[in-house]
Amino acid sequence: MIRVKQLSKAIADLDEPKVHKLVEQFLAAKPSEADVKQAVKACQDGMIEVGNRYEAKEYFLAELIFGAEIMKEAMALMLPRLKVAPKRIGKVVLGTAQGDIHDIGKNIVRDMLDAAGFEVYDLGIDVPVERFVGKIRETNAQIVGISCLLTLATETMKGTVDAIKKAGLRDRVKVIIGGNPVDEVVRAYVGADRFTRSAPEGVEICKKWVEA
Repeated sequence: MIRVKQLSKAIADLDEPKVHKLVEQFLAAKPSEADVKQAVKACQDGMIEVGNRYEAKEYFLAELIFGAEIMKEAMALMLPRLKVAPKRIGKVVLGTAQGDIHDIGKNIVRDMLDAAGFEVYDLGIDVPVERFVGKIRETNAQIVGISCLLTLATETMKGTVDAIKKAGLRDRVKVIIGGNPVDEVVRAYVGADRFTRSAPEGVEICKKWVEA
């Protein structure tokens, strides 16, 4: 059966061939559902370690993106073997603010949130405020993440939070914003609960919110 620590380490080390080999051997052995759940957890733990190494400046952005891709490939092979999808710890609505088409940072956050056990509703780029509001209503998500790279998009970030308030949903959700132009001044102006420029930090903030 799969060596859990080996799989976690292979993902953390960005050893794609080894990850594929371990997963293929694992699936060929016709694992039980309990074993698959353990292997999925190993993938998640490996991605968390990739994030830790990025925070420690041992890895750069390219490595963070590559790690997320390796993890997604492994998970795509294993998850169909589960009769019941793994329990999710929370729901996050995520999108790039209207007027901004950049999504690299958002996509990394999405993949890391997924690895951490969140159900993520990625609305994509240039997202109108109405789509954020509608998706919050539809999913009963506890967290909203809004990203931007362009300074001008901070205005639509504020417009999004204002629309969430107007819809009577603000008390139901925590709002986190991210991207290069965000800081404490922008957070206060937008009306978000927290800001971050780091994907791993953003994931940790979300985890603390749902665990509180």
